[in-house]
Amino acid sequence: MTSFCLEVSGDFACFTRPEMKVERVSYDVMTPSAARSVFEAILWKPAIRWQIRRIEVLKPIRWISVRRNEVASKASVRNAQTAMSAGKGNLALYVEEDRQQRAGLFLRDVAYRIHADLLPVDGDALGNPAKYREMFQRRAEKGQCVNQPYLGCREFAARFRLIADPAAESPAIDETRDLGWMLFDMDFAVADDPKPRFFRADMQRGVIDLSTAQVTG
Repeated sequence: MTSFCLEVSGDFACFTRPEMKVERVSYDVMTPSAARSVFEAILWKPAIRWQIRRIEVLKPIRWISVRRNEVASKASVRNAQTAMSAGKGNLALYVEEDRQQRAGLFLRDVAYRIHADLLPVDGDALGNPAKYREMFQRRAEKGQCVNQPYLGCREFAARFRLIADPAAESPAIDETRDLGWMLFDMDFAVADDPKPRFFRADMQRGVIDLSTAQVTG
């Protein structure tokens, strides 16, 4: 098992609460699934998986309310399949005809330090663990990624840097609070029917320790 630490930051973030059906409202801090997606954006391979152990909040929790224009619909899978079979088809979505305005409550000026373990899939031994470790370290140090990491929503791009010695970095914010139930991750045991899993998020002096989190389905 190999552990890594990243510092991620951005101007805005939205870790959407699933109970909000229309308007987007963010959790107070980064979710474990969002943290995992940052690591996967830098390195993802079928033989490995990332397990988030710890999230440190580095800046005070601040909010911003934004009203945005969004497209109300999404592309139809059936239309796409028909177009692929026929070799042609109209798959466009016209913004002017399908626009709607929605309000969102987002986080602003955020920064987190996230710790994760690099683990083999299904508990199998990695054939060459040094290969994946060095691959991730090289990519993270150079700022390389498979796709741009983001903070909850893809439009909120994340800056990142690899932390070699977390103990030498500045401490997390000095704030303790019960953040309530938070999305932990999606359970893909059934590939076509993923289930959400939640945990009780307890932030102690700016740190959420996931190694002791009680996860429920």
